[in-house]
Order: sequence, then C-alpha cells, then structure tokens
Amino acid sequence: MTVPFSWIRPEPHGIYIAPADAWVDPSRPVSRALVTHGHADHARGGHEATLATPETLAIMELRYQTREGALPVSYGETMRLPGNVQATFIPAGHVLGSAQVLLEHAGERVVITGDYKRRHDPTCPPFEVTGCDVFITEATFGLPLFTHPPIQHEIGKLLDRLAAEPERCVLVGAYALGKAQRVIAELRAAGHNDTIWLHGAMERMCRLYEEHGVPLGDLRLVSDAPSKDALRGHVAICPPSALNDRWSRRLPDPVTAMASGWMMVRQRARQRGVELPLVISDHADWHELTTTIAEVNPSETWITHGREDALLRWCELHQRKAHALALVGYEDEDD
Repeated sequence: MTVPFSWIRPEPHGIYIAPADAWVDPSRPVSRALVTHGHADHARGGHEATLATPETLAIMELRYQTREGALPVSYGETMRLPGNVQATFIPAGHVLGSAQVLLEHAGERVVITGDYKRRHDPTCPPFEVTGCDVFITEATFGLPLFTHPPIQHEIGKLLDRLAAEPERCVLVGAYALGKAQRVIAELRAAGHNDTIWLHGAMERMCRLYEEHGVPLGDLRLVSDAPSKDALRGHVAICPPSALNDRWSRRLPDPVTAMASGWMMVRQRARQRGVELPLVISDHADWHELTTTIAEVNPSETWITHGREDALLRWCELHQRKAHALALVGYEDEDD
C-alpha cells in the first residue's frame, strides 16, 4: 500500500519531488528546479533546468546571469514533469512573477506557496486560493502580534512627513526586489507624481518592472541630481544597508524611513536608526495566514521558514492536521 504523499519529501535544502527528480526552491544547484520567485533565498543560480514564470526568469537573469536551462511557465499553465507529475504555477501576490506551485500526482494535490501576501499590490497579480490535500505555507509573520495596517495608512504617514518638512527629503530603505517598486507604485496611486530619486542599486530592477508592464513614473538617480537642494521635498529610495552609510550624506538632512513588516517591532526600528517606520510587508500577516489555511481547507498543512510554533498551535486548536518542516537557508530578508 502506498503511503499518502510519499512522493513529495521535505529535505533541509528544499522540497523534493521524487518521481520527477525535481526540487522546489532548492538552496543548492540541482538538475531540475521549480522556483517560486526571484528573492535570493528561493532563487539560486546553477541549476541545469529552471522552471519559473517568465518574470522570475528575467529577474534571475538580471541577478545571476542565468540563461541556460530556463523553462518559462505562465500563470495557469500546466507542465508535465517526469514520473507523471503535473506542475501548475499560480499567482502568489508576493512580488513580480511570484507563484505558488500546484503539484498533482497519483490523485493527490499539493500546493507550495513560496512567499505570499493577500493584500492588493499594483505591481503583481493577486494571490489565488487553490484547493489541495497538502498546503505548504510560509510563516514569516506567523505570530498573532503581526497585524499589518493598510498600506494607504503607511503611505499617508510618508507623505504627511514630506509635507511637514519640505526642507528635508524622506529616504526610504526598501528591499530592492518587490518592496521598492511597491512603495513607488503606491505613492503614485496616492497622487504623488513628483520625481522619485533612486540609489544606483535600485535602478535596474525598477526598469525591469517597467519592461514587464508596471508603470513607476519619473525615476532618477540621486547621483544625477544637479545639487543637494534639488532633492529637498522629495522621496528617495535606497537599499536598507545604505540608510545610514556615507552615500546618504549627499541628501539634504534626510528623514530616515524603512518599509518593512518588521517595523512593527520597535526594537528593530531603533536598531536601524529609523526615524519613520513604515509597516509595509510583502508577506501575509497572522490573520491572513490563518484565513488562507481556512479558505484552502487542506487535509494537512505543512509550515516552513518562519514562526511555525504559533501557527501549529492554531491548527491544533482548530482540529487541523499540521507539522513544521526543517528547511534551511530561508531568511527574513528586510521584507
């Protein structure tokens, strides 16, 4: 008698699909990888074959110069893998190109979410709830204290500060893939049409987003500003590592801000020297995690890379079978 779901196996360096000899988001080079999205803790170079959305493959090429073995899979498209395994990529709502992977084999359905969120994001398609037998979910913000505010509230805080101190600029630390572009797009949605100034490390990814149909408005490099005064009353965006380094000294008395779900934790904001914390996350918060599990309604929930214990306890209290996976190499990033 075949043990249910014995064909899919969590290993320390990824999730292994045995009949297909394939891995989902492996942390080391393999012969066949299914990649959920382009963040460095999920997308690694060196695979012989990489299945991912066209956008994720473009991001990987930009970041890792990977071209060989790229196999694009559009949302909703089903690929047949060796061993009679079918794989379908479904929007995850995390960043441009991010996908859940639905795997079907021997009459069983497994969904691997990668990273995901449930909030509206103008830079990527929204998360799609997909029924399955096993739901493998992230738990980055898997504690009840994490309830993220509406992004309009946080963008409003940024714009209010900008208006209150027009002699300064607001310098936002934001992860270069996903967060920076979302902040820019949400500023545009709020009616902020002024030039937004970029650290040089942000430019190529922003241009890639534009090439894939995400309008970001007038973006210019800080290094191209004619003077420090030209930056007064404007928003600038940089990697979190540049918030308080020598580069930031070229800006006019910047208000240091950071866009991250971790900005709910005051100690993290203090450690970063952040003057204006912006609670903007590209991951599901506690309520969204639990709501998603209830909506998917799987027979089993497998929980990975995050705060697993609280989510395990929630599943137990709601008579849902669940266990944690011991995967390595998946980081909090700067969210």
